[in-house]
Parts: sequence; structure tokens; C-alpha cells
Amino acid sequence: MSDTFEVTLRKGTGSRESRRLRREGLVPAVLYGHGEKCVDLAATREAITAAVRHGSRVVNLTGAVKTAALVRELQWDTYGVEPLHVDFLRVSASDRIRVKVPVHLKGECPGQRAGGVVNVVLHEIELECTADHVPELVHVNVGHLELGHAIKVKDLELVHGAKAVDEADETVVSCTLPIKKGEEAAAGAVAEPEIIGRKAGEEGESEAGKE
Repeated sequence: MSDTFEVTLRKGTGSRESRRLRREGLVPAVLYGHGEKCVDLAATREAITAAVRHGSRVVNLTGAVKTAALVRELQWDTYGVEPLHVDFLRVSASDRIRVKVPVHLKGECPGQRAGGVVNVVLHEIELECTADHVPELVHVNVGHLELGHAIKVKDLELVHGAKAVDEADETVVSCTLPIKKGEEAAAGAVAEPEIIGRKAGEEGESEAGKE
């Protein structure tokens, strides 16, 4: 899916100007790439969050500039709630780009019916594809996943022209026996749990040392 939203030129840069924009419901942004000069922009918070909610990787910018752009980097506040800054990279439909696409399981796992637990190892798959064929999701069919088996990157069915960047033998999803309480406690004593979440941005914005 490709979202279209309007952007405006920023009159100034720096942390103070960025805070002012955010108070007005705008998100500072920068557009670069294709050998053209960087352009300082601003977009509404609603447009940015809508694009994220829709899973858009490539968006159509209108208003101050008219171009297709890849959402290259998106910085969030400490709580991962509000976007603080967006980096846009100019692209054309034929450009081959690298994007990370969420994994979505489909089907009923027979190994789970046999008492196993489905473990999602890779929640995102990095793909190389053309800018006009960026999928919203990578569907992983677990309908044939038996207990003790795994689905690897090389087993995935990708959209035409897309190529997985991750290692071919890397496990995406597995089905294993559940860990018993005693074993779980022992495992917890050896290793601390990993905390997974969105990367929070700095309070100010990062624009290659410009601000």
C-alpha cells in the first residue's frame, strides 16, 4: 500500500524549531537521494502515523515536493508513541530497495495440535525488491509445520521479483515442545530476557549533524 500525503517546507531547523512544529501537530522530516539536494520538510503527525498503521514503506509526497519516497528512518519518542522525525529517500518505481517487512502467520499448525508451541524467531524479513512492489507482509504458511520442524528463510514464498536478504538457512518459525516450569526457571537463571520494542529517538532530531 502506498499512502499519499502533503508536505510543507520548513522555514527553519534546529531543536527549538522542531519542538515548535511538534506542538503544532507536525513532524520534522528531511528528503534526500537520487543525487539531489536535501530538502527540509514537515508533515502532519496524523499522516505519518496513518502510513505506519497501514504498513506503508513507500509513500507519495505532494505539496512542497512531488515524488515517491521510501520511509528510510522513523524516530519515536521515549515511549514509542509519537513520531519525532522522518527521513525520506527519493525513489522511482524501478529502483531496487531494501526494506524490512513484518511476518504474518497463516494456516493451522499440525505440530501445535500435537502439543507443540509455535515460536516466531524472525518477526521481520529484510527484502530486496523494486519500490513499486513492496509487500505489506510476508505470509508464512504454517499449515504443514510439524512438531520438531522449522520454516526457514529459503522456504518462504515471496512476491515476484523480491529476494530475501537474510541468510537462507535462518529459522523464521519453529514448532517445539513447550518448556516445563522447572526448565523455564533454570533457563531464566542463566539468561536474562530480551526486551523487544520500537527504537526510541532522541529528544531532538538527527539530521547528519546539521541540527
